[in-house]
Amino acid sequence: MRKTEEIRIEEYNYNLPEEQIAKFPLERRDSSKLLQYKGGEITQYSFGDLPSLVPQDALMVFNNTKVIQARLYFQKATGAKIEIFCLEPICPNDHQIAFQQRKSTTWLCMVGNLKKWKEGALELNVNASNGVLKLSAKRIATRGNAHEIEFSWEDDSITFAEILDLVGELPIPPYLNRSTEESDKDRYQTMYSKVEGSVAAPTAGLHFTPEVMSALQDRGVELGEVTLHVGAGTFQPVKSDTIGEHEMHTEFIVVNRKTIEQLISHIGRIVAVGTTSVRTIESLYYIGLQLERDPNATAEKLKTTQWMPYKLEANISSKKALENILLHLDRVGSDYLHTSTQIMIAPGYEFNIVNAIVTNFHQPQSTLLLLVSAFLKGDWKRVYDYALANNFRFLSYGDSSLLIP
Repeated sequence: MRKTEEIRIEEYNYNLPEEQIAKFPLERRDSSKLLQYKGGEITQYSFGDLPSLVPQDALMVFNNTKVIQARLYFQKATGAKIEIFCLEPICPNDHQIAFQQRKSTTWLCMVGNLKKWKEGALELNVNASNGVLKLSAKRIATRGNAHEIEFSWEDDSITFAEILDLVGELPIPPYLNRSTEESDKDRYQTMYSKVEGSVAAPTAGLHFTPEVMSALQDRGVELGEVTLHVGAGTFQPVKSDTIGEHEMHTEFIVVNRKTIEQLISHIGRIVAVGTTSVRTIESLYYIGLQLERDPNATAEKLKTTQWMPYKLEANISSKKALENILLHLDRVGSDYLHTSTQIMIAPGYEFNIVNAIVTNFHQPQSTLLLLVSAFLKGDWKRVYDYALANNFRFLSYGDSSLLIP
């Protein structure tokens, strides 16, 4: 049997017509189409029907991350425009602490029009409530195709989060081929977003409305939350011939004690909203597996690496893995697990915790499509052929699916 690393990404290609890429959201979030795949049978609904399709007494887990206005535009004295796209904080390396910094913070960034920025600092005027301040950007070092950028400003009455709110631009996906509009500030956020840190939305959640959430709870579905800060790597296509040569981006996750307890009490009835929630929940199993081997492992060591699921024998139950995390939280005296994941979920992966997925329709030759294929035991093509033939809208602002193997 072929190893997962030997999978050729060209096998996960399909023709996506430009007219089926949703450039804008529908007027009402829950009026989108919903494809249900259940036991191999495909049917079509409206997203508002979702509560009646979710198993009763299930736990539905949402990613509560919030997209930041991560794009900053500077202009040199020569007139050249430089775009700086904030990816993740370096100093301090905690998102919440970095956003609250006053006077300076260092971030890993992508830089547009880099050839025009040879040396020196860039400056940008920020119109704050107490006057104009100058935001300075200095290039410190290069990391692959990204750069460490130190931002500094003189006014210590304003935080970096406030600066981003004032002059940053929300980074909508590049495949929309359009500029960010004012409406995107609302519609490219889930209604339950609260923890700032993502540069892309967990788009399966964009369909949910207060009415849908209320109907889920009326049905007896319990709601839980995790936090995974989505990085720009989510837009990166797989450029290598085989996925073994592709490096997954690292994403930061936070899971609280209550959610882990909810997962334990709903084993076998867990619905993940979006691939980000899937990656977070499945990563918990491997953290619990590491704790089974070393109960005293420090939080810094408890990370899920890209190929860990294919190298470690999954020899404990999902319940035991989750209980191990609770014991770890007791030992360290915390109610929150802070860690990171680089997990690659592709055909050959065995799901340990997630039983159903709500997800949009993804780009050809993407790691997200590999995840869907793994979950459906290779039956992704039939789902996508149906969606294409029935005029479903694709990608971030597109329609959705409920996948129950």
